[in-house]
Amino acid sequence: MADPILILLVGVVIVVGGIIGFKLHPFLALLLAALAVALLTPPELVEQYYLSKGVSAIDAYKQAHKSIGERIGIEFGNTCAKIGILIAMAAIIGKAMLDSGAAEKIIRSMLKVTGEKNAPLGFILSSFFLTIPVFVDTVIFLMMPLAKAMGMRLKKNYLLLALSVIAGAVMANSYVPPSPGPLILVSSFNVPIGLLMVCGVLLGLCTITVGFFIAKYLNKKFDIPLRDSPDARLEDIAAIAEKDDSELPSLGWALLPAAFPLVTICIRSAVEAFHKSDKPLTEIPFVNTVLDIVLFFGDKNIALLMGGLFALLVLAKQKKTSKDKILAFTSTALASGGGIILITAAGGAFGGMLQQTGISSRIADLTKDYQMALIPLAFFITMVVRTAQGSATVALITASGILAGMAQNANLGFHPVYLCLAIGSGAKLIPWMNDAGFWIMCKTSNLTEEEALKTIAPMQSLMGLAGVILTMIAAWIFPMV
Repeated sequence: MADPILILLVGVVIVVGGIIGFKLHPFLALLLAALAVALLTPPELVEQYYLSKGVSAIDAYKQAHKSIGERIGIEFGNTCAKIGILIAMAAIIGKAMLDSGAAEKIIRSMLKVTGEKNAPLGFILSSFFLTIPVFVDTVIFLMMPLAKAMGMRLKKNYLLLALSVIAGAVMANSYVPPSPGPLILVSSFNVPIGLLMVCGVLLGLCTITVGFFIAKYLNKKFDIPLRDSPDARLEDIAAIAEKDDSELPSLGWALLPAAFPLVTICIRSAVEAFHKSDKPLTEIPFVNTVLDIVLFFGDKNIALLMGGLFALLVLAKQKKTSKDKILAFTSTALASGGGIILITAAGGAFGGMLQQTGISSRIADLTKDYQMALIPLAFFITMVVRTAQGSATVALITASGILAGMAQNANLGFHPVYLCLAIGSGAKLIPWMNDAGFWIMCKTSNLTEEEALKTIAPMQSLMGLAGVILTMIAAWIFPMV
């Protein structure tokens, strides 16, 4: 079995079958799939893969004849090197923003701008921008109680508020780094992280606009009331809206952990994109020194590290807690991020083994006369994997492993960032019972399973479809090559 397509199918079956059929943890399923793919790949294909990357014949031969365990370990470690620090710091930033009240302060500030009448708009924008530095499930856990409080205050439109929270969070999770999925796309496709940030935000704002109108339609179609529940009693919900602003950090401190890495990374990416020479950026030494400092902190690892430190500073300042409690808090945050790092790195190992089969070259040959078809192909592959096994992150990882080689194709016809956006769009289809996020959204909003399938699933799917259509239009009008 030397055909990369057949090897790919075996790998996908192991991932999907392992997670769904045998209830394996994604980490184990992905490693088993990597092992199976490596076993089925002849050394000749591995050697051809390294030769295609410009490696010398001797080095390519050595790489192809390394033990399978070593090859898997190398790819696992390479992925950790690219995203490990980022995910760990994102975990600290997210939890610290929640516990310090920084995230709640940001939401309240947004509501002051929009007003209660436009509260759903405030919620969808808040959840979108909060999910950039904060994990999607924590944003939903944070904002759904606030949506319930607002629903109680307004006495109407609870479904619209709940769907607004979900729409904003899920789109940022698939489009904008440092969310885990987009991070792996950045490394797989060698796309500048700042470029994906900008493009992801732009596409995300477009798709959540579509989602907002879909949510308004569903809110009119289904009369779903705000319900009492053991973990969120209505009297407790009412108390959330009565918290004093004095208990929360100032808006400047609240924004600092998220804004610092976003701003510095974007500045560095902009400079790297438009300043190609080794000459100083300006003629003024002092300005050059300042820019050098900004660019130093604009390295993605350093930027997220500083964001994590700022988040802990805000937490310590607000809670006035002891050093021991800060240490325990950090350990808890890193434990939650560690699981995501393991899954993502295992996915990187699986993707690396798939690339060594020559799958990218095979697909490139099949589609060489239809380069624009790669965008819907990327969308379709991700959609199939997401629908089959439930995890948007695993779907992103799997699709990137299959298609990453396209980023180096000289005849691609458009910038690889569009493939990243197409994969992110495909990861939105189709959420149902095999998706842990589906249950989080269902249970936190107190929707029944039937109600969630009638509202959350179609809204997410239509946003994903809108995303890939807009991506294809943008790639046609602004190919950026």
